Amino acid sequence: MDLALNSTFRPSIPSESSLFHRKINRPIIHRHIWKWKPQISTSETKGRTITMALKKAKIDGVSEALNEIASQNLDHAPARRRVRSAFANVQQQLDHILFKMAPGDIRLEEWYETNSKGQQIFCKSWLPKPGIRIKGALCFSHGYGDTCTFFFEGIAKHIAAAGYAVYAIDHPGFGLSDGLHGYIPEFDGIVDNVNEQYVKIKGRPEVRGLPHFIFGQSMGGAIALKALLKEPHEWDGIVLVAPMCKIAEDMTPPVPLQKVLIFLSNIMPQAKIVPTKDLAELAIREFKKRKMAPYNVISYSDKTRVKTAVELLNATKYIEQHVDKVASPMLILHGADDRVTDPRVSQYLYDKSSSSDKTLKLYDGGFHCILEGEPDDRILTVLNDIISWLDTRCTPN
Repeated sequence: MDLALNSTFRPSIPSESSLFHRKINRPIIHRHIWKWKPQISTSETKGRTITMALKKAKIDGVSEALNEIASQNLDHAPARRRVRSAFANVQQQLDHILFKMAPGDIRLEEWYETNSKGQQIFCKSWLPKPGIRIKGALCFSHGYGDTCTFFFEGIAKHIAAAGYAVYAIDHPGFGLSDGLHGYIPEFDGIVDNVNEQYVKIKGRPEVRGLPHFIFGQSMGGAIALKALLKEPHEWDGIVLVAPMCKIAEDMTPPVPLQKVLIFLSNIMPQAKIVPTKDLAELAIREFKKRKMAPYNVISYSDKTRVKTAVELLNATKYIEQHVDKVASPMLILHGADDRVTDPRVSQYLYDKSSSSDKTLKLYDGGFHCILEGEPDDRILTVLNDIISWLDTRCTPN
């Protein structure tokens, strides 16, 4: 995802579009009028959920066999892992600059770590080719519904080629990690998992003693900010792309509706009731790149689960109240025409944070996905801006 400035998370739960769901794996925050009609396609008790998933659209350009694989229920990690395995080569062949121009000599590693809750967490690293000195470590936190195994593959390879060790995990409930798909029972649980996994990764021999930066997009920006606030001395800086960090007053759900959501989250926390809209048109500027969004086959694009919506809302409230405590070096990137997350809120983060080393970049005409959905020259510009910022803060030993 591309992010510029500070991004805000505006949870809205309208009947025609969803702030928490999108088919392109990006957290959603937007301008909606609060008219909500619950659409519950689930039969649930507190301990068990039976949900009817939305029928998936056919993916153009792949075989019937692959479409059949992609259409299976992805509620649980084993199914998501099978689908990702079937599509891995197809994704790398897409006509996208992130894949076409990705350096071919990057060292890759994939593995699973068992977290403190017993969940298998998918981890991946991208290291410079042998002989290139590593300057520092960049640890990634993906956005809502997303995974680190699609577009981020290309982003990570470009940054690794510049001399950085890049690491990423899939959050519990997303991508290849364990957990009910799209379900966030506790936002702090995701934040704590990020800190837990990256403490291990920062101790790896190739990056021990080097600067460590956390990098978050959209919801991943909120996770990164809260991880930083919890462990401020564990990070040497933060890179944010359209972070979900504050809810604009006119976007805050009415108090009665907030109470309804909280009530429902205690009765049917896993229920999918927040209507979904494909926001690729709003988030991805180039039509050709927009057509590639369905190839992110393990993204969560169904209706938002009730508890997830409540947790995202509470997280943004917390971050809004604590942005003044963000004191680390900070780079914020945002598309000036982003209609998914508001660039003005990135400005809010920039203005209110106590950091003495902070940079805010707005990209004229840029949509939400400035690292994936913009013209090729813009994507390269944003990548180079990230690398240049890191270079000025990393002095090789």
